[in-house]
Amino acid sequence: MWQEYLFPASVQEALEMLVSYKGEARIVAGGTDLILELKEGKRRVKALVDITRIPGLDEIELKEGMIVLGAGVTHRQAWESPLVRERAAVLAEACHAIGSPQIRNVGTIVGNVVNAQPAADAAIALTALEAELEVADLDGRRWIPIGELYEGPGRSKVDPTRQMVTAVRFPALRPGQGSAFERLAKRRALALPILNTAVVVGLEGDDRAFVEARIALGPVAPTPFRARQAEKALHSAPIGEESIAKAAEIASREAKPRTSLLRASEEYRREMIKVLVRRALRRALEEAQGR
Repeated sequence: MWQEYLFPASVQEALEMLVSYKGEARIVAGGTDLILELKEGKRRVKALVDITRIPGLDEIELKEGMIVLGAGVTHRQAWESPLVRERAAVLAEACHAIGSPQIRNVGTIVGNVVNAQPAADAAIALTALEAELEVADLDGRRWIPIGELYEGPGRSKVDPTRQMVTAVRFPALRPGQGSAFERLAKRRALALPILNTAVVVGLEGDDRAFVEARIALGPVAPTPFRARQAEKALHSAPIGEESIAKAAEIASREAKPRTSLLRASEEYRREMIKVLVRRALRRALEEAQGR
C-alpha cells in the first residue's frame, strides 16, 4: 500500500517531504478515510507523512475572540473541550455525532473538511460558524473561507501532493448568540447521515428579533450548503414559531436534495429539512436567550 511512513517534526518538514515525492505522498493524521482507500486500492502512494508528532497541531485555543483548532485536533477533543462546548456548541454536537468512539478518538476535524463530503458533520457545523482554514505550502500560509475549499463531492481544492491544512478558526459565539446541530441517520449506522443541519443565530439586545442567522445543510448539494434565503427571511424577524416555521419552509425549497437509494426520496428529505431546521433553530434560540 505504501513503502515509507514518515514522521516530520515541523510543518515545513512535512511540506518538504510531500514535494520530494513528486505527488506520491500524502499527509495522514487520523487516517480514518485515507487508510481505507489505500487498503481498498482506491489510492496508491509511496509514502505517508504522519503529522501527529508536530508540536501544537493538537491544541484548541481562544485567540482574540477566535477559536483556533490545530490540524491534529480530533472529534473527541472538540466534543470534550469546555471552550468548544461553551462558545461553539454546534461543533461539539456535530463531532459527537460522527461515527463510533473509535473513529472519534482518531479522526480529525480538518480531515473531515479536506475529505470534502457534502454531509460531513463537522464540516457542516464549521460552515455555519463561517470558519476559515489555514492552508500551507512551501510559499507560505493563508487563511481561506471554508466554502472556497470545495470543488465537488469528495474533491477539495487543497492539493494533497504539496499543501496541508494546519489549522481551522472561527469567531467564538458571544452573548446573544446560540447554535445547534441536528442529524437524521439510519439507526445503528455509522455511515454519513441522511440529512444534517447546523445553525447559528444572534438576537438583538431586547431579545425580540433575530439580528443574524446562519443555516448550513448537508447533503443537499454537491458541497456543504448555506440556506441564504432562509437566513435572509430571519434577519430582523420577530422571535417566535411563525418566523422559525417560515425559515424552515424556505430552507426546504431552496435546498437541492435528490432521490437516493441510500438516503431516501427527494420529497421525504425536503420534509425532513423542515423538521431539522425547526429543531435546530429552537435550540439555538434557547441558547442565545440564556447566554
